[in-house]
Amino acid sequence: MKRIVILGAGESGAGAAVLAKKEGFDVFVSDMSTIKDKYKEMLDSHDIEWEEGHHTEEKILNADEIIKSPGIPDEVPMMRKCIEKGIHIISEIEFAGRYTNSKMICITGSNGKTTTTSLIYHIFKNAGYDVGLAGNIGNSLALQVAEDPHAYYVIELSSFQLDNMYDFRANIAILLNITPDHLDRYNNCMQNYVDSKMRILQNQTDEDSFIYWNDDPIIKRELEKYEIKAIQLPFSELKEKGSIGYIEEGQYKIEKPMPFNMEQELLSLTGKHNIYNSLAAGIASDVAGIKKDFIRKSLSDFPGVEHRLEKVAMVAGVQYINDSKATNVDACWYALESMTTPVILIIGGKDKGNDYNAIKELVQKKCKGLVFLGADNSKLHQFFDGMGIPVRDTHSMKQCVEACYDMAAPGDTVLLSPCCASFDLFKNMEDRGEQFKTLVRGL
Repeated sequence: MKRIVILGAGESGAGAAVLAKKEGFDVFVSDMSTIKDKYKEMLDSHDIEWEEGHHTEEKILNADEIIKSPGIPDEVPMMRKCIEKGIHIISEIEFAGRYTNSKMICITGSNGKTTTTSLIYHIFKNAGYDVGLAGNIGNSLALQVAEDPHAYYVIELSSFQLDNMYDFRANIAILLNITPDHLDRYNNCMQNYVDSKMRILQNQTDEDSFIYWNDDPIIKRELEKYEIKAIQLPFSELKEKGSIGYIEEGQYKIEKPMPFNMEQELLSLTGKHNIYNSLAAGIASDVAGIKKDFIRKSLSDFPGVEHRLEKVAMVAGVQYINDSKATNVDACWYALESMTTPVILIIGGKDKGNDYNAIKELVQKKCKGLVFLGADNSKLHQFFDGMGIPVRDTHSMKQCVEACYDMAAPGDTVLLSPCCASFDLFKNMEDRGEQFKTLVRGL
């Protein structure tokens, strides 16, 4: 009996363990942190051995294969030992893909992944398709394959998941954009990160589709290096040579595989970045054969994604917006670009090798105040303090919201769009967003 060891017992790890057990493997789960009760119960109910708070080497290094949580860097001691021993390391998505022939719609990019993934899922559900939501959102793909299989899966893929995928095939691959992110995990080498994103193309055939943003300079450069077998379906904000999805004279248009158009003003998502997300989602749905009426209705009534430009409350004439999902500089750029009133910008957290020059011009143009929120705000002070914009330094969400309330005037917008990861002060970006919403609603 082959032995599968799973490192990390969150959503992906617990789901992978259930699938591995079902497929007859000897399964062991190990997590350096405390495992949530619901995952302990899941593992126990399937008679799967697990440990928390430590790694037992003799129970891990005898694995035939290891399924690693995407949050675990290769540099941690246990991973180094597994790599040195030559144990094959894969992601939960890679493992799940071995046991299903369902159609896979896979979305990656530095920004817009969650919105685009959620929108595609919304369209497929509205059209009555048998579809599951997986990857960075939704339930574990492996768990769904094991216990609740679907004909289609819409999967948000991070670069970390793609790193440990080898034979998995995306029937529809979507590459939204590539901008600097997670460089701390890639030896501060942009090309390493780019190479991870491009892995979404691996194993595609001439029966598959590849949807991508035609205006992205990095994607354009990288595509010259690849022999792409899939049908290429590029999109852009304006009609360009080769783009089959675009905006023209106020019309949202897709040329193929089946021509489709609707009034741009009917799109539920606003802002330039959401034009790209809506185009990618519409093309993917068109490729899947969904009828135009379902696509049109779903693009019009999609409610949006929590923690992404989420309007929280209007307090004393000030609009508070939660964009906690903006964990890199480019995401903040898109948020600022969409603002039409003076902005108090909340920025900060765990820096991932950020270059803030990308938002400098927009900050000067749109921001009347900056509130730094982090355990260490020194890099932010070094970059922004000389711009002549009032700055407040805070180290908790309570301090942050109080500072924003003091600085804002009627007609302003307070925008939480941090550019950074949340792990210095918060459990995750959801925790950061929830704390912000709770405190704002208490003003």
